[in-house]
Amino acid sequence: MFQFESLGWRSFQQLCLSVSREILGQTVEGFLDSNDGGRDGAFAGTWCPQRGESLSGKFVIQCKFTSRPGYSLRPSDLNDEISKAERLVRENRCDAYVLMTNAGVSGETESKLQDMLSAVGVKSVLVLGVTWIEQQIRESKHLRMMVPRVYGLGDLSQILDQRAYAQAAAVLDSIRDDLSKVVVTESYRRAAKALDEHHFVLLVGEPAAGKTTIASLLAMASADRWGASVMKLNHPKSVEEHWNPLEKSQFFWIDDAFGVTQFESSLTMGWNRVLPQMKALLGQGSRIVMTSRDYIYNRARRELKEDAFPLFNESQVVIDVHDLTSDERRQILYNHLKMGSQPREFRIEIKEHLPSIADHKRFIPEIARRLSEPIFTKKLYISDWSLKNFVEKREQILVEVCKKLDVDSKAALALIYMRNGRLPSPIEPSVDEDKALKRLDSTLGACSSALEALRGSLVVHTVADGDSFWSFKHPTIGDAYSTILRSSPELLEIYVRGSDVEKLMEQVTCGDMQIQGAVALPTSLFDLLIERLSAYKTSPAYKDEYLSTWSAQRSLHAFLAQRCNKQFLERYLQSDPRLTATIASPSLYLEYSADVDLAIRLFKFRLLPEDDRQMFVKVVSAHACNGDDARALIDPDLRDMLKEKELARLRDAMRTQLLPRIDHVRLELESSYDPDDDNPDWHLRRFTQLLSAFEEEHPASWRIKRIVKRERLQAQAWIDRHRAKPVRSTARDITVNRSDEISDNGRSVFDDIDE
Repeated sequence: MFQFESLGWRSFQQLCLSVSREILGQTVEGFLDSNDGGRDGAFAGTWCPQRGESLSGKFVIQCKFTSRPGYSLRPSDLNDEISKAERLVRENRCDAYVLMTNAGVSGETESKLQDMLSAVGVKSVLVLGVTWIEQQIRESKHLRMMVPRVYGLGDLSQILDQRAYAQAAAVLDSIRDDLSKVVVTESYRRAAKALDEHHFVLLVGEPAAGKTTIASLLAMASADRWGASVMKLNHPKSVEEHWNPLEKSQFFWIDDAFGVTQFESSLTMGWNRVLPQMKALLGQGSRIVMTSRDYIYNRARRELKEDAFPLFNESQVVIDVHDLTSDERRQILYNHLKMGSQPREFRIEIKEHLPSIADHKRFIPEIARRLSEPIFTKKLYISDWSLKNFVEKREQILVEVCKKLDVDSKAALALIYMRNGRLPSPIEPSVDEDKALKRLDSTLGACSSALEALRGSLVVHTVADGDSFWSFKHPTIGDAYSTILRSSPELLEIYVRGSDVEKLMEQVTCGDMQIQGAVALPTSLFDLLIERLSAYKTSPAYKDEYLSTWSAQRSLHAFLAQRCNKQFLERYLQSDPRLTATIASPSLYLEYSADVDLAIRLFKFRLLPEDDRQMFVKVVSAHACNGDDARALIDPDLRDMLKEKELARLRDAMRTQLLPRIDHVRLELESSYDPDDDNPDWHLRRFTQLLSAFEEEHPASWRIKRIVKRERLQAQAWIDRHRAKPVRSTARDITVNRSDEISDNGRSVFDDIDE
């Protein structure tokens, strides 16, 4: 049932010790393989393996591993161990001898082994073969959590109960092969602990650091242990749509929560809107796992309501997954090569170089995966220099692999990239995508065949959020294709013509705006992009006509404000001179307004007409004087848009008109509070900013200081009364025993990599 032969000697030894701890309920001591004295593990105590049988004394555990599938143990396989057992008996360190093996054990062999060990003085002998070990794994959910790699070593439908399998299969089946290569790292242990204590974990790390692997393990463990329904979602709205308050346990897995290869502001705003629902579903027992690239999360933090969702700020929940120990690196490399597609000849040739590869400072799990797939190593010469280069220049080498693909494979990757990494299946190309395929000298049928050929190496077929789609095996492949696009004007034009406009605005910049992962368009494509943007009037994200138009306008203004240089903005204003008038009257919540950001941007470039600037200043000043939003004073960029006289008038109006009724402003704001939709700190955030603005504008006024202090105390008292107790769970069900780590001093973990 389980493919134990693919584990390797070291992982099998870890598995045996974990099984022993779980079944015996005692601490089993593991020994270094270089000085084990004939013992892979030991403990002292009493064990009742079955009813009516009781064993006690000093136990010795010996693990016998075979890499041959279906192999049956022979008595001669233990010849070397018998003399060691005899010495342990003389030293009074062995009353009972437990042999654990992944080989089959016949009744005759078991009897002979018992006789051999009894002859040297062992009082009790237990021979536990592959059938017994499989039974323990099938019967213990807790054990499977401790050794989650077993999920990838057998048929999931036989490992999980029917309900758990149904919940998890659709989401996790596409990464089953990756589960079989899993190494339980310190990052996994911390993530499991965080999920137990908080029901929430955010996995942050550099590209290809293993975030998705850890998330998949947590998903599998949740489906298995709690019977949680596992859903892999892609958008904040999906959490709202799929949350069922009547369901006892749900597991939401959100990969790349704030953007796939670059920061997407719309996703962050979406998470801010659903934070109250997230807190509620965590409180009822559901669990959430998010992943994000480190540079994307660092950008997202500027816009996240961390005060409203404190778990974003707790270091024990936000886990950086790239910090791997030397042992973890070597085991990851071993697992991928042992269970990868490389022929034995390749593994023999590369074997002596594997320790230095694992110890390289730029090693990440993705390197192990690439070395295990022939598509990445066709031109790789096995030497210290070339392998070091393979690890150091991992990004460039992946680009070269993509460049050398046949035309149909390149076209298949192009379709995935044009759909922002999610190509719906079955494929139904748009008119522009059909044109792009023709220009790439490919067809829909050829692309479909190419996708099947690339499946498992560069692309995967996935089911998530109820949809079936093709995606890159890893986002770094999208990064590589992005690099190819930048270097080919012909491909870049195809991309701009064929891509969905909303996705285009998330992926490109006009000029080099120093946005990591974005495709910088040259000036030669500015007019083509303006043509596409001019036709973008409504967003398919909303059915309501008003919301659809509003969303399209907001996305466009955000793109112009954040991702376009002065030259492009000048050209765009020539095609749409009315743009500046549409941003001159921004509504409340100025810090989240794309209109405000665009107005500031145009003002800095001296592209904002004076009439529109005056209207803009009038509106934002009115918001400040009403006590609704003081950003006109506290935001340096926005404040620079006010002339000296305008700023003086604003300060005077706020002092004479707003300050005398400041308590009424606070009381009105407090009365509008809805505990189901907001956090009390966040609800009064703009009011506390207003108080800070008064202090900064009038530092010498003791009267204003007294008023501000009084209002600050009143506001804090209100916040304290309405602050909800943080969600905490006493459940600590996912546990991983760390003491089963075994040093590779002496015998190398790579010893049997070529078998």
